Amino acid sequence: MLVKHIISIASIVAALAGTTTSARVSRQDALGLRRRTAHEKRNGLVLHKRSTWDAPDGVISPKVFIVSMFEPEMEPWIEPFGLYAQNITVPGLSPRFPNVHCDAAGEVCQYTTGEGEINAASSTTALLHSPYFNLTSTYFLIAGIAGANPHYATTGSVTFAKFAVQVALAYEFDTRELPSNYSTGYIPLGADTPDQYPGNIYGSEVFELNDNLRQRAMYLANLTTLADTATAQKYRALFDYAPANQPPAVVGCDVVTSDVYWTGVLLAESFRNYTSLVSNGSAVYCSTAQEDNATLEAMVRAAATGLIDFSRIIVMRTVSDFDRPPKEEAAFTNLLFASQGGFTPAIDNILIAGGMIVKDMLMYWDDTYAPGIKPGNYVGDIFGTLGGIPDFGPGPETAMDMEG
Repeated sequence: MLVKHIISIASIVAALAGTTTSARVSRQDALGLRRRTAHEKRNGLVLHKRSTWDAPDGVISPKVFIVSMFEPEMEPWIEPFGLYAQNITVPGLSPRFPNVHCDAAGEVCQYTTGEGEINAASSTTALLHSPYFNLTSTYFLIAGIAGANPHYATTGSVTFAKFAVQVALAYEFDTRELPSNYSTGYIPLGADTPDQYPGNIYGSEVFELNDNLRQRAMYLANLTTLADTATAQKYRALFDYAPANQPPAVVGCDVVTSDVYWTGVLLAESFRNYTSLVSNGSAVYCSTAQEDNATLEAMVRAAATGLIDFSRIIVMRTVSDFDRPPKEEAAFTNLLFASQGGFTPAIDNILIAGGMIVKDMLMYWDDTYAPGIKPGNYVGDIFGTLGGIPDFGPGPETAMDMEG
């Protein structure tokens, strides 16, 4: 069931009219925040500082928390949603991004994890265990840029994941030292060949999210007009197949996580095969990022103790670049020198698509979002930590016994 109530498209678009016109906070405002943060650090004002809050119990209960990974993903949200109204320093957040930003009502908040898996898990754990927030009914919108498989998405596109797969849990050999019958230097942990299911399970390999919530988010994103650039269009034209050479679109496909930023057909196909293998064929290798499985691992642990509701998470990644080059271009060129033109529309479309989702949450909170959008699928990790039986993996009991 996509929605509980019929959404008035005109009313949501009208509510967003002032939101989508400015994709970024000004350079002056961003610089001012950095200067304020530096000033706080120099004067010992950061740790345990928080702004005044007039709720009876002094705790903020956001309706939605936006999760960014680095500054360009954070900036578009600040001005349109008034998120400098409250700046709360949370112990344990990234030294680079020590503050949570909230609107005056405490309904919309945002934090920035810092890039990479360690930063994402550490910052998210600190936030979820902070005494400053009650997150039991909060929705989380993980909203960042990503690379993409050109067979499923193109630059500027907005992807929504049902599955997140940690693809770099593997043994690795230099390809120059591989046996002749091996197609890749990545071998699943505890396995002997690239196509063998892992013999060791860590628990963060695969997460499955609420598909009913994802479908609603995709529906809302499809109401928008996505940003694009002439440079992105020119580079896309180098591909001789769709959707790589098509305009940006909203796509339902999955995200893979690795700290390593890779490019090229050989590595991409290796990770595509692993994604299918470890998810029992359920996940589609589409967008590539560095943080999502780490963020979701912290969230599933918090959900297990009742701090959050894991069925209230959306993973939205906008495409800034391709994970492999077009024909006649070297992978080396694709990674380091090609002018793909996808960064600007990817950043702009975070707010264009994500802003529609946030506005919908605020507009239909009482009737739709507060009661929750019940999932029709399994939600959780490979261990079944939150209950239920995963539709991927060897089964919870077996997975728990497959320790390295």
